[in-house]
Amino acid sequence: MKTYQHFASVLTQLLGNETAVRLTVNGYMPLSIESIGTSADGNRLISLCHYGELNGDLMRDPEMVFEVHSVTAAAEPLSFQNDYMGLYQEVYRNDELGKKTHVNTRLKQELTSFARTWFTNLKEQGFLGETAIRERLT
Repeated sequence: MKTYQHFASVLTQLLGNETAVRLTVNGYMPLSIESIGTSADGNRLISLCHYGELNGDLMRDPEMVFEVHSVTAAAEPLSFQNDYMGLYQEVYRNDELGKKTHVNTRLKQELTSFARTWFTNLKEQGFLGETAIRERLT
């Protein structure tokens, strides 16, 4: 739970009061943070993504979507996408109403571990500091 609460804290810090923000740190791919809607349970969905470019197309490298649970102030990873690798993974299967019906526990553990490492790297790279250039996108 502490890990997911840390994720929520970082995502909230990065997004602030905005709906979409791009952060730029010299020497690294820009980082985009977007509020992309709500889950079937009414929780906020936030996308965290580095974008690269290939032949004029934006490529996610990677993108993770997190569900921020309002009651517990925790953010759990829901999906992972890397366009360069042609990879898209979802932790949950959902019914026709969007309600979760099945969890891939192994993938959830892998994405949690990846996110923990990614958030550590973002801090070390300066995305959480004062040197990051913050651009409001919407």
